[in-house]
Amino acid sequence: MQTKEISLKTQILYIVVVCLVTLLLWFHNEGNKPLVYTGANLHHSVGLVDSESNLVVREAVAMNGSVASTPKYIINRGTYTASLDYVAEEEGSVLELWEQGRKIAAWPIDHTQTRMDEEFTLSKDAKQLQLQVNYSGKGALTIMQFSLLPHTMFYSDTYFFIVLFLAGSLFVWLGFIKGRLKLSQERLVDYSIILGVALLAMSPMMQTYLYNGDDLCYHLARLEGLKDGILDGQIPVNIQPEGLQGNGYMNAMYPYLFLYVGAFLRICRVSIGLSYKVLVFLANLGSAVCAYVAMKSMCKSRRSVMLAVVLYTLMPYRFTNIFSRGDLGETLALIFWPFVIAGLYHVIMGERKYWYFLVIGFSGALQSHILSVAFVAAICVVTALVYCVRILKEKRYIEIGKAAGISLLLNLWYLAPFLYYYFGDNLSTGALRWSGYFEQSINPSNFTQSISLYNKQYFSLGLALLGCVGIGVIWLLCEKKEHKESLDGYLMYLFVLGFLLMYMTTGYFPNKAFLGNDLFHNVATMIQFPWRFIGPASTCFLFVGALGLARSGVLKPYRNIIFAMLVSLNLLVIISVPTDNNHMPYTNAEAIVSKGHESKLGANIGLFYPHEWRLDGAGDEKLVSSVITSDIESVTIHDYQKKGTKAVTVYTATADNCYIELPIQSYKGYRAYDENGKKLTFERGMGARLRFWVKGDGLEHTIHVRYGPHPLFIMANLVSVLTLAGLVWQWRKTKRNAED
Repeated sequence: MQTKEISLKTQILYIVVVCLVTLLLWFHNEGNKPLVYTGANLHHSVGLVDSESNLVVREAVAMNGSVASTPKYIINRGTYTASLDYVAEEEGSVLELWEQGRKIAAWPIDHTQTRMDEEFTLSKDAKQLQLQVNYSGKGALTIMQFSLLPHTMFYSDTYFFIVLFLAGSLFVWLGFIKGRLKLSQERLVDYSIILGVALLAMSPMMQTYLYNGDDLCYHLARLEGLKDGILDGQIPVNIQPEGLQGNGYMNAMYPYLFLYVGAFLRICRVSIGLSYKVLVFLANLGSAVCAYVAMKSMCKSRRSVMLAVVLYTLMPYRFTNIFSRGDLGETLALIFWPFVIAGLYHVIMGERKYWYFLVIGFSGALQSHILSVAFVAAICVVTALVYCVRILKEKRYIEIGKAAGISLLLNLWYLAPFLYYYFGDNLSTGALRWSGYFEQSINPSNFTQSISLYNKQYFSLGLALLGCVGIGVIWLLCEKKEHKESLDGYLMYLFVLGFLLMYMTTGYFPNKAFLGNDLFHNVATMIQFPWRFIGPASTCFLFVGALGLARSGVLKPYRNIIFAMLVSLNLLVIISVPTDNNHMPYTNAEAIVSKGHESKLGANIGLFYPHEWRLDGAGDEKLVSSVITSDIESVTIHDYQKKGTKAVTVYTATADNCYIELPIQSYKGYRAYDENGKKLTFERGMGARLRFWVKGDGLEHTIHVRYGPHPLFIMANLVSVLTLAGLVWQWRKTKRNAED
């Protein structure tokens, strides 16, 4: 594309616009505004709300204790001021500060005053910060307003948007105004469509409200845990040090590579809500880019390529995962299915040089979601068996071997700790198989619908993908072809595979009868939900439809109409995402800052640490936050400090047959030393805590505990880094040779 010279007037106007937008973003900063509730807006189970939205609690409720509370917040470390406007007839009521079920501060409510301002400091980020009003049970207590004010800011979201906007403005300035970016008009249009579709897919999340899907609280916990692990000095992060009330939670069992983006945003004090939304946007953008690149490698028709971009990015199953299920792992894995489908085609019958598509597809799925990569591996094996004669005849096993070998080496850094802990530690995995599988089967009538967030068991192909199925029927089954190409056979294989996968999601598949077979029962209960097959099935139908539209002779006169119709039908996915007015950010003047804060601080969502991947015996009822002694008369704990995965405790004991248990989960990898640097042995105690037998000499002793990776992990990290460096070197070498 020829770059025209931009006039000085236009350049000045551009700079002025950038400055104005930056100023508007700055004025929109809510990070330092107070979080405000009326008494009526606080969580309460007793009391009456008067005409002025005050909460009035009287002796007639016959209750004392917590009567009103804020939601639980994920809030950054720092200094805050809690303010309460009230009228109390009697003394004894208290304003309390709680974190992860533990009271960390309390301030008496003076009945002679009507307002209290209490300052407190959080030395580390809070996971479930909550303030509660503890009623004495005597006299009337009227709560008029509560507010929480940060001394610096709750979060740095505005600064993030300003930096992002300025970076984009600089890119536009250098690329277009200064003419340093050489793009053809065709590519510029393609990239604009990709970005536009990604933003469109993100539009339901552009309000401050954060959709609370089924698994959202778990993925927020993963983000927080990864951030804490990085600050602890772990890279890669194997232990979430602050998980399970500070006892630590295993991180290595669920892929987390792409969550590093959100974790680094959290380190920069971006709110948990926006950090999660950035990951969702990148998943949308990645899905569009992967669909574009994969389809373009198999098809020359721009119409079909852009059709694939729109249909895949706005695929109903992706939206179900994002908004209804809150399944970030599977959402990230779906980014890479187009590369898997295109990569299989190229290593079997297409361009051999594109064997790396399979590496990207497999590695991306592995670093996103374990079950998804199991599906990828299964489909790769089945496809290789179907085309085994062709693979052997054309010696395609060379490319397959390279793809498999490099995928293994690249991901060894994650596989080593995963396999080590899975097979080598006493982890709880029973909760992984809670689903009966058959009960989760889908009614086929749902496949024709778009999407609904009000029905949690709602899963669909959508009308647009059903249109792709129709194209496949016309092209593959109804059209007569004089010369069949290898691609025709591959697409027929995808067509059949898609139908088989969809059939396996329904109750018509005899899975209930098969559950009596031990092998099928183990596989099915591990998969949990048959609807997981909808993702790869949708991808198969997408490729059949997009490529069929480009290759069909019967449909050739109607291609533009069909393209417009399918795209329009797919837009129903966006239109049908409901807007709940109860969650609009600005319902009244007083709620302007409060509603925005609630969503960004994860209020009413919280963090969740499931039972899987805990150590056996580490139920919630067994978790403690202080050192436990077997004999409080013989053992005295003088001090206990924990920061990240490092802990120090000082004790004195007068008897030898006693032990202490630290509130740390005893995952393999922890090491302990005494005050002289001598290595200490420990065992797994109650609640899977670290248990140490004490020295009963009456002297003061110190125990230093820290987590360190297994030497095997370090070797695996080195292998993966060297493999990546070798691939980059080979790519640059190939690029230089091509230029020469």
